[in-house]
Amino acid sequence: MAVVALDGVVKEFTVARRAGRFRRERSVVRAVDEVSLSIEAGEMVGYIGPNGAGKSTTVKLCTGVLVPTAGRVAVVGADPTRSRTDVVRRIGVVFGQRTQLWWDLPLRDSFDLLRHVYGVHADRHRTNVDAFVDLLDLAGFLDTPVRQLSLGQRMRGELAAALLHDPEILFLDEPTIGLDVVSKEAVRSFLVALNRERGMTVLLTTHDLVDVERLCTRLLIIDHGRLLEDTTVAGIKQRYGGERVLVVDLEEPHPPLEVPGAHVVRTDGPRQWLRFSPDRTAADVLARVAAQAPVRDISVEETPIEDIVRRIYEEGPR
Repeated sequence: MAVVALDGVVKEFTVARRAGRFRRERSVVRAVDEVSLSIEAGEMVGYIGPNGAGKSTTVKLCTGVLVPTAGRVAVVGADPTRSRTDVVRRIGVVFGQRTQLWWDLPLRDSFDLLRHVYGVHADRHRTNVDAFVDLLDLAGFLDTPVRQLSLGQRMRGELAAALLHDPEILFLDEPTIGLDVVSKEAVRSFLVALNRERGMTVLLTTHDLVDVERLCTRLLIIDHGRLLEDTTVAGIKQRYGGERVLVVDLEEPHPPLEVPGAHVVRTDGPRQWLRFSPDRTAADVLARVAAQAPVRDISVEETPIEDIVRRIYEEGPR
């Protein structure tokens, strides 16, 4: 059964702009434009798009923060605005630029207050805290006020706080924004373990496409409020990323190689990058390269997912 379902959802905002010294004009901006999608239990879904595309608005519609202008939203089988208390007890939410922790209290006290907010039994709460302290390595700063935590420490605390009441689905809005490499990897590893061991459903919005490749099998792409793609990460690479690059290290510098079905896109001393078409194999290109110059080493690069997504934004879906 779908734990999240949107059917023809529209969200409009009225925006006032100055039109003179004493006059303002009002216009309607459509942030979400007839979006329909469904997410099954246990899926990890990446939801990406440029700034202002409608990602965060969609999450706020799913969590009951905003009411749709038109269309229907159902989360865990209920309308998140009409059945907000029931839905909130069954979902977890992390907004990367907002906090649900108490700023001046130690992290441990924030967790305890959230137990009372959600009405979690003390034994279950204790079990969950112990598990997340271990998984997220929180022991060293449980007694530190939230305002004194680093961004990476606070984000790990936010993740634990969102999960203490055993939600069925986790909404993450830019959870790795501003984090260093080590903190990002800690968050990613935790989410992978959460999905694998607890079957947690995750909807992740992010600008970091490494998050999507590392965590998600399914990818939703939105731009200007419209859903452009609903596919798998592997499928979008196959459809848009047909060309690959053969990186060859020659024994010595050589003029740009001329290989049928491939072309040199870059050279750096004895190293050359040859982009080749989908109808060619790396072995075929390599054989033709080796016939022209001695080869010391090779590697093959896939089209980066960042390039694929940028192409979809610029050219539209195929």
